Amino acid sequence: MTAWLLAYLALGAFVGFFAGLLGIGGGSVMVPLLVMLFAAQGMAAGEVMHLALGTSMAAIFFTSISSVRAHQAHGAVIWPIVARITPGIILGTVLGTYIASRVPTKALATIFTVFICYVSVQMVLNAKPRPQRDMPGLFGTSAIGVGIGALSCLVAIGGGALSVPFMTWCNVKIQHAIGTSAAIGFPIALGGALGYIWNGWGVSGLPAGSLGFVYTPAVLAMVVSSVLTAPIGARQTHRLPVASLKRVFAAILLALAVKMLWGLFSAP
Repeated sequence: MTAWLLAYLALGAFVGFFAGLLGIGGGSVMVPLLVMLFAAQGMAAGEVMHLALGTSMAAIFFTSISSVRAHQAHGAVIWPIVARITPGIILGTVLGTYIASRVPTKALATIFTVFICYVSVQMVLNAKPRPQRDMPGLFGTSAIGVGIGALSCLVAIGGGALSVPFMTWCNVKIQHAIGTSAAIGFPIALGGALGYIWNGWGVSGLPAGSLGFVYTPAVLAMVVSSVLTAPIGARQTHRLPVASLKRVFAAILLALAVKMLWGLFSAP
C-alpha cells in the first residue's frame, strides 16, 4: 500500500506543478494516469474509469478552494455570473454523474479521449473566441451551465476549458473569465464529487477505502502534494517558456489519453 500512496503523491505533485505553471485543470492528466494506476493495483476493470473520474472530481474540489481565493484576492471573480450559472451547473452535475455511472468504461474512455483532443488542439493553437455578444440572462446562462456541468463531470474537469471560451465570447475580459471560471469550478467539483459518491454507493467490487466512485486514499495523497507544488509551478510561470511548454504538455495529454484508451480496449 505504501508504494501506491507514493505513486499518488507523485501524481499530485506533477499535476499541481503544471496546474500552477500553465493554469490548467488537473483532471485532464489525473484521469488517464489514475486509470493506469488503478488497473495496475488490480481494481475491477469495469469500474476503473468511473473511479478515476470520481476521484479526480474530489481532488479538484479541494484544489478549487485555493484557486477561488487567489482569484478573488485579485478582484477577478464576477460573482453575478457565478450566481446565474450555478443552478444550471448543479443540475448539470447531477445529470453528468448519473449518465457517467451508467456508461460502460470503454465508452467513457472514448468520450474522455475525444475531449482531450479538443483541449490539446486548443492549447497548441492558443485559440480564443472573439467577443461577439453579451452574457445571456438568467435562463440562458443557466442553460449553458447545465451543459458545462454535465460535460465537466463526464470528463472530470473544473470546467475552465468550456466556461472561459464561453465568457470570452460574451465580452468578458480574459482575466475576469479565468477568475470567474475558477469560482464556477467549485460547484462543478462539489456536485461532481457528491454525484460520483452517490451513484457509486453500493456498487460491488470497489476497493476498500472508496466512497462510491471516489477512492479516498488517492484523493488525500494527491491533494497534499499538489497543494505544495502548485505555488512552485506558479512562480515558474515568468521564468520558463510557457507557450512552448503548453504545446509539449498538450502532446503529453493526448499520448496519455490514447495510451489509456488502448489499454482499456486491449484488456481481456
